[in-house]
Order: sequence, then C-alpha cells, then structure tokens
Amino acid sequence: MHIAVVGLSHRTAPVEVREKLSIPEELIEKSFYDLKKIDQILEVSVLSTCNRLEIYCLVKEPQIGIDAIKGFLLEYSNLDEESLFPHLFNFVQEKAVSHVMRVAAGLDSLVIGEGQILSQVKKMVRLGQDHQSMGPILNRLLTQAVSTGKRVRSETNLGSGAVSISSAAVELAQLKLGQTQGTDQLMSLEIEKVTVVGAGRMSRLLLQHLQSKGCSSLILINRTRKRAEELATDFPSLKIECRLINELDECLSLSTLVFTSTASNEPIIDAERLINIDRKPLLRLIDIGVPRNISSDTKSINGVESHDVDDLQEVVARNQEARQKLALEAEGLIEEECRLFLEWWDSLAAVPTINCLRSGLESIRKEELQKALSRMGPDFSARERKVVEALSKGIINKILHTPVTKLRAPQSRNERRDSLDVIEKLFNLEVSSSQKEQTK
Repeated sequence: MHIAVVGLSHRTAPVEVREKLSIPEELIEKSFYDLKKIDQILEVSVLSTCNRLEIYCLVKEPQIGIDAIKGFLLEYSNLDEESLFPHLFNFVQEKAVSHVMRVAAGLDSLVIGEGQILSQVKKMVRLGQDHQSMGPILNRLLTQAVSTGKRVRSETNLGSGAVSISSAAVELAQLKLGQTQGTDQLMSLEIEKVTVVGAGRMSRLLLQHLQSKGCSSLILINRTRKRAEELATDFPSLKIECRLINELDECLSLSTLVFTSTASNEPIIDAERLINIDRKPLLRLIDIGVPRNISSDTKSINGVESHDVDDLQEVVARNQEARQKLALEAEGLIEEECRLFLEWWDSLAAVPTINCLRSGLESIRKEELQKALSRMGPDFSARERKVVEALSKGIINKILHTPVTKLRAPQSRNERRDSLDVIEKLFNLEVSSSQKEQTK
C-alpha cells in the first residue's frame, strides 16, 4: 500500500484550468463513488478550493494508482491530456505526507500562512468520514495534518497577521487605485462605490477588510435577501444596502469597484452584460471565485479593468519575502510531524507478525487451559474456571507486552525487519506474504 496525492494548484495551473477541476460539495459524493470504483484505490479524500484540487489516496501500486486518478481528472474536466497533464503534480509516500502537512500549515498557499486553508482541510476530513471513503491510514494522516496546521499556528509567528485571499483582493483594489493616480502605494477605498456579489465566507472576509481600508458603505448582492441581511447585521458600523441578484445590472451601473465571490459554476458578468448598461468611466472588477464569476471577455471592454485570483500575485509578492522568513520557523515542526506519521506507518509492518504471535500463544493457552480444567473434574466451580482463565490470559498479555512494544517502537526499517525475522524464527511463525503486503 502507498499514500499518493495527485492534483493541481495555483503554483502549477492557471485559473482557466483550475476552474475545470473544481468539485462542488454537491458532486463530492459522486466523485468519491467514482474513485472508489477504481480497483487500485483503497481509501480516498478530496481537497477542492479556489486555488487547488488535490486527491489523496491509499493505492495498491503507486504508478498504476496515479494513472487511474489522472484518468478520473481527465474525464471530470473534459480536457484533453495536452491541456491537463502538464499542470498536474503527484507525490508518493514521504513526499505526499510532507505535502499535506505543508498545505494544512499554509506553507503551500498563495498567501503564506493564510488561515482559511486549515478549515478547508478540516472539511476534507469531515467529507471523507461522512462518505466513508477513508480508512485508518488516510484518517490518521489527514487528522494529523489538521493538528499540524494548528500546531504551526500556535507555536510559530506564521499565523500572526496572516492575510487571506479576500484581504489580498482588497489590497489589489487599493494598489490599482493608487496606480491610476500615478503612485505605487495602497490608497484608501473611501471614495469608491463598492459592490460585493455573494454572501458566503469569502464575502464576509471581504467586508471585514473593506471596512478596515476606508470603505464606509457598499451594496451587497445575493440570490437570497435573507442571507445578505444576516451578513450585513454583523457589520453595524458599515452601511450596507442589500440587493437581489436580479438587480445586478443596476448595481454595476452605480459602482466603480465590484468584488465577486459566489458558488456559481458559470460567469454571472460578461462583456455582453457590461456593454448593455450605463457605467462609470472606470469600472474595476475583482473576481475571487473559482470557477470564475466574471468572464475573461470583460477585459476587452474599454473602461473596464477585470482581475481574477491569479492577478493577486501582484500584491502577494510585495509581502512574500517577510512571510518566507516566518515560514522557516514552521519547517522544523513539519519535519517532526512527518517523521511521527512515517514511524507510525512503518510500525504497521509489525502488525501481521504480532497478530500471528498472539494467535499462536492464544492457541497454546486455550489448549493447555482445557487440559488443566479437564483434570480438575466436576468439583471445579464456574467461578474458579473464570479465575483460572483470566490468569492464563494475563500471563499471555504480560509475555507479549515487551516484544509488542519493542516491535512497534520507532526504529529504522532494517532494525524492525531484523527484529521481525528473529521473532518469526524463534516462534516458528508463518506470516503469509499477502498479510505482509497489506501493510507495505
């Protein structure tokens, strides 16, 4: 058995490819079903965010399993091999373990140390558990990844002042506003006519950062007014006008700055829509949705400045050097957590031998106990029989305790294999190759 991860991220693929691989929650169950149908895949879970799609699996054979996952992604995305495969990465075993730990810690994020990825990894664990697609190996790995992410944030300075995709989007708006005024500085958004489309978690973060950057009023658009109003009540000092999505055209005509973050699988703003409305002399659109909420054809319209999540690199790069230094504090913790998991993984190699040893001693115990009880005759009470049986079990457990503890203790693979060989020879154990293969 081998742990493998196959996927793509903002580091390997542009947004137009990533949006083809986004798996919404309503399709997760079918995706798990399709993946579990693959003979090579024993356990599976999926991490799908605006910046990455990663499939974590326990597979029988690494390359065959990886090829099978690539086949699933090819079919799901409706892309051809030339368009998809160059953007995919894959890791096996130690590298796969290290990768998920770094992802959960925020070290692989667009914004190093951003906190939202940890909740997304938690969600991946929950979905895998809810749909029973994970077994003991992935459950252990991904649960430990979550605890590693928490540990990095509590024991290092990486999480302090960490920014999110939403705050980077607001900072991009400030930077672009400054550039239109001939400066490379971040400008206040006080005079901007702002509209936010969507009322989910990303929009909540947008409102927080907009308020902190000088925005005092905005329009909040959502498909349902109730959800927009519930979000608005959490920002009493920010003047928020709630509108429905069918009022989008009017809001676009009133705005100079529009942020979009919805769950729509198709663009809700395109060139045709913008051409047919009266607009301000300059309309700046910033889309942090994946799949994209704003069509790429909007960039061709005069007076419209359109940006997507890949454009956030411009502002992220301004702060990245300082955050890279903070990330070094976390690398040691990541290495330690990887070592702990891999030691546990290696200890599984001892399980077939331990089970075989326990089974052999249990057979001897039962056989000798039965002989003793038959000699005791009918005068031996049921209570006394239970006491003697408990005594025999206790003796076996005491005998097994030290060798089992030693076999499971952290050690090199060669040392563990030597110890297992000695136990198997001394006790004449026959551990089948199929039993051993299940723990590799």
